[in-house]
Amino acid sequence: MKVQEIRELIKLVDQSGIEEFVFESAGSKLKMKKSTGTTTYAAAPEAPVAQPAPVQEAPKPAAPAIQDAPAPEAPKSAADDSNLHKITSPMVGTFYQSPSPDADVYVKPGDKINSDSIVCIVEAMKLFNEIEAEVDGEIVEILVKDGQLVEYGQPLFLVKPE
Repeated sequence: MKVQEIRELIKLVDQSGIEEFVFESAGSKLKMKKSTGTTTYAAAPEAPVAQPAPVQEAPKPAAPAIQDAPAPEAPKSAADDSNLHKITSPMVGTFYQSPSPDADVYVKPGDKINSDSIVCIVEAMKLFNEIEAEVDGEIVEILVKDGQLVEYGQPLFLVKPE
């Protein structure tokens, strides 16, 4: 199953009223389960799936009665990212810029890419998943460091679409 197909399944389950979804095909099993407003994802080949503990949200402080000052503005990045495409992580895992420690990186800022270009690897549960760009354009910025843990939906790259 391709990463894009998994992304589409995640979106469909997330937008639906389904609480739990299991898909098995060709020796692989994909299980998605919603709990307390968050969705957890796990995939493993023919092995029991260990579900992470539910995420506990910290209690939100009460809103102040009077707000005198407006919230401070976030600092602007070097590139205005409103017209840039974000390549996001399709899963929780470890981000790698190259196929092996001694190999060249897949992409660097300024590189031209097409929609099926592999831009990085995200390792999850000892499986190395190649991440495709899904857009034609130019890499503007790499938002994470090699070996960094990434979350589902976390932006990895900014791309100037063509």
